[in-house]
Amino acid sequence: MRAYTTMASPVGELLLVGELRGDSVELTAVSMAGSKSMLVEGEWTADAEAFAEVVGQLTAYFAGERSEFDLRFGSAGTDFQRRVWSALEEIPYGTTTTYGEIAARIGAPRAAVRAVGSAIGANPLLIVRPCHRVVGSDGSLTGYAGGVERKQQLLDLERAA
Repeated sequence: MRAYTTMASPVGELLLVGELRGDSVELTAVSMAGSKSMLVEGEWTADAEAFAEVVGQLTAYFAGERSEFDLRFGSAGTDFQRRVWSALEEIPYGTTTTYGEIAARIGAPRAAVRAVGSAIGANPLLIVRPCHRVVGSDGSLTGYAGGVERKQQLLDLERAA
């Protein structure tokens, strides 16, 4: 069963979506207010209690007390997307990498940088799968589903901690 809850955060309201699996939730999406994926579907069930662990870990992250997440994620996406997303999960807290470096990590040719960017843009798990840590080859902040301003906020939060 698909369930959801919302939580307040320093980067605005977050929508947490997941599949209920017994007494826990498998997280399938984290989106931010104002993003196109911040929509609740009619058949979803509001269930704040199921997301208590997710909310607790995100709260600790925003407080600078957690640098990694220990959550169960859904397995959506193509094989290529899942490879890119796995590489995102390996980017150390407080650091950044480039799209080209992600392509190299997954063994994709340099010409695949745009495909890597598209896969990163399709990441449904903002913050917990840290796509905000990927920057342009010149170090510039590039697109982010939550907006470049929020990307900067997340990077600043990690550097401050």
